[in-house]
Parts: sequence; C-alpha cells; structure tokens
Amino acid sequence: MKRFLFFTALLLWGNCKGQQTTEIIPKDAADIKASTIQDKIANLNNSANKEIIVVAHRGDWRNAPENSLQAIQNCIDMGVDMVEIDIRETKDGHLVLMHDETIDRTTTGKGFVKDWTLDSLRTLHLKDGLGVATPHKIPTLGEALMTSKNKILVNLDKSYSIFDKCFQIVKLTETLDQVIIKGTKTRMEVEEEFGTYLGNVNFMPVIRLKQGSSEIVDDYVEHRKPVAFEFIIPNDTIGLGSYFNEIREKGSSVWVNSLWPRLSGGHDDEKAAMDINTYQWYIDNNVDIIQTDRPKLLLEFLRSENLHN
Repeated sequence: MKRFLFFTALLLWGNCKGQQTTEIIPKDAADIKASTIQDKIANLNNSANKEIIVVAHRGDWRNAPENSLQAIQNCIDMGVDMVEIDIRETKDGHLVLMHDETIDRTTTGKGFVKDWTLDSLRTLHLKDGLGVATPHKIPTLGEALMTSKNKILVNLDKSYSIFDKCFQIVKLTETLDQVIIKGTKTRMEVEEEFGTYLGNVNFMPVIRLKQGSSEIVDDYVEHRKPVAFEFIIPNDTIGLGSYFNEIREKGSSVWVNSLWPRLSGGHDDEKAAMDINTYQWYIDNNVDIIQTDRPKLLLEFLRSENLHN
C-alpha cells in the first residue's frame, strides 16, 4: 500500500530581522540536468534524499494566470518538481481548476463555480495577477493532468469533498503515481470514508498542530506512515531543526510553505526576493519540501547550493 502525504501545522509566532542581500550566481544551464518523472517520484518517497523538492503554488502564477495550463507548463519548463492546483466542481459535475468558490477574482465572469456549467465557463477568460483578462481559458482537471503526465508531480488542493471524482479522473489519465490528494481528516476518518481508494493514490491529511494533535501525527506514523508532514510555522522555535530531523529519520519528509510570513516564521518568498539567502533557513531546519510562490528564485538558490538539479 502506498504511503501517504500528511499535512499538519505548528502554531507559533515571532519576528524576523532582515538581512543584506547577497548575490547568488546560478549554475550554468549546461550544468543543470533535468530530472525525469521517475526521479521526482523517487525523491518524494525518500525522506533521506539530499535534494529539496520544489512545489509551485497555483503554478507559475506570476508569469501566467494561476491554475492555468500555461502556469503548469512554465513549471515543467523551469524544472519544478511539483505543481499545486485547486479543484472545484461545476453545476453539471465537471472538475475544473479554480482556487476560489467564485470566479470573480480570476476570470471575466461572476458567481459561484457550482452555478456555472462547463460549457458556460469555457466562454470566459482567465485574468492575470493584476486582474487583466488574458487569452487563457479555465482548464479541466483532466486537461491539467494530461499536461502534467510524465513530467511533473501534482498536488490537488480543495479536493477532499470530491475525492472520489478526482480519483476517477486521476485513474483515467493514468497519473496515480504523480498525484497527491489532501484533506483535513484523521487517519481513521480518511480510512472510513475513502478506504477503497487509499491503496492506489497518495493522500495528504491536513492537520493543524495544537494540544492533542501530536497523537494524530504519531498515529499516522505508526499505522500509515506519510511520505511527508507539512508544518505551518508562525515563528522560529528552539529545536525545530532537530524535530524535523527526527521526523525524516523515521521515514517522512518535512514540507513547509514559503508563501507568506505566517506560514514560515517570517522566512517567506517576499523576504527572499530582497535577500535570497532567506531560503537558507529551510536548509538549516532540515526541510526537504518547499511550496513557493517564487519557484524560479527558489530553484536558483537551491541549484547554487547543489540541492537541486
């Protein structure tokens, strides 16, 4: 039975002081060897792997509309390991890529995704990060998976309530080894609700760490060891690196988001844009999976440290 990717959170808060920017010289393009999808799958399943896995949040949304096929393709082209996309269901039962419940922010239309049919959504255009309409269209989950097939790992967010439908499309596109589905449930709840699927797909429980949550973590490790734990870290804490190292020694990787300060103790992408050595914090604390809003910048840093192909 496949191992499962498990998300949790540490609720701590603190401040982070700025640093002077140090220039990073990236590897020459000729020195960068593209990883195969087999390499990416192997790295995901090896908590002792020396390379850090890079996950692009909603695709390369700074250079293409979020959750678009182009945003996914950009990630493939730059050598990102995994792309995170969000899934919603239409009025007529189709699964499309959309983060919000409504289409107002990211498309030329208005209203809830659930109130639109797929054909109607096809008439709209996606907006870029500045809210300007583009030629790009809303993709279906099937289209996104076919774009990703044999090229990049895929993390399906907003997918737990439609787990069974997502699974059927993942199975149909033959991308089971590449896809990770997640949800905020305990091991027993997940096994009760979706036990028939769990032997065939990676599942990521999302658990906020608080009093009593460590028992949930231990339960997953003992009975269905996850491939990784995701930690939301509002601030630094003594012993964080040792704790993460212990988890990795037990066979699970450690995932931390660099998206916003409240998720990574202030060591976020915007700070890294001013001082790229901000990302050193992740290395020092034994983090081996990073979800980022700046995949190109993170890859540049990791390659300079020989921590990514």
